[in-house]
Amino acid sequence: MVKPFVPQLVYVEPRAMEYPLAKELVRKFEDMNIEIRETTSHNQIRNLPGENHFQKYRTAKSTLVVGVRKTLKFDTSKPSAEYAIPFATGCMGHCHYCYLQTTMGSKPYIRTYVNVDEIFEAAEGYMKERAPDFTRFEASCTSDIVGVDHLTHTLKRAIEFFGKSDLGMLRFVTKFAHVDHLLDAEHNGRTRFRFSINDEYIIKYFEPGTSRLHERIGAAVKVAEAGYPLGFIVAPIYIHEGWKEGYLEMLEKLHSELPAFATKDLTFELIQHRFTKPAKRVIQENYPMTKLELDESKRKYKWGKYGIGKYVYETDQQEDIKDTIGGYIHKLFPEAKIEYFT
Repeated sequence: MVKPFVPQLVYVEPRAMEYPLAKELVRKFEDMNIEIRETTSHNQIRNLPGENHFQKYRTAKSTLVVGVRKTLKFDTSKPSAEYAIPFATGCMGHCHYCYLQTTMGSKPYIRTYVNVDEIFEAAEGYMKERAPDFTRFEASCTSDIVGVDHLTHTLKRAIEFFGKSDLGMLRFVTKFAHVDHLLDAEHNGRTRFRFSINDEYIIKYFEPGTSRLHERIGAAVKVAEAGYPLGFIVAPIYIHEGWKEGYLEMLEKLHSELPAFATKDLTFELIQHRFTKPAKRVIQENYPMTKLELDESKRKYKWGKYGIGKYVYETDQQEDIKDTIGGYIHKLFPEAKIEYFT
């Protein structure tokens, strides 16, 4: 079982210490005898311990930066929500295929933002702009927020903040099973708690450092029993030998474990495996032994925003994925909604 994340090294930006959460975290890490360093900005972090790139990368993935979120302009987050709400950046998992490989570039450490009330104020502004429509906020665009929340409880505060709001809804997704501290949050049904799931082959070979499938399903059962609306992101859907059997087995396990009441308001989001040229370079540098298939000649090129295109499956393969996994879901979870396939 993957233990909850504990950083090996912590950096603190001086401005962060103006906020109570930073003071609380520093006390917590001092009590845990974790090395704490000061940095003027996360961009100034240099000389992480390690003999070579491989070791430095792994040190970075276990480094936490306690900082202030300066940009309070939220990015859009289609198709899952109207806006991304930024509580943290980076992830402690080592998923070979992850898009954070490129967006985080050479700085894959985890950052948690302590100016939480300012982030909530900005969210209020977006809700007022869109009133009387609901506004959905996605809290896991740039991180696995659950993976760090047992330390910060920022997500728990956000769940309760949106629980009291009239026009806001919160969403996030996780590959971690460390959810116990979130079960008593007053969510009032306004937070959809989603788990990223995959077949055993993908989790075994491409998702080191994350909770296993049975642990995620066990956590999902607890979340459903705590009354949260529940969802699953099947991602990345990856074609490998025996993939149809693998995904059927995964969904059958889910079906056998979930209580019947939890399947009434259940959502699925289906995302095929894709990669970009820059991501391929970073993946091969950080995980040189990966079994991940990254052959552009076997893929279709799809133009993306910001001019960076991605390599997705060929059209007939996409149809096969959609029909196969969509068919399993309709059969096993007839009342569930497939929100999108991309």
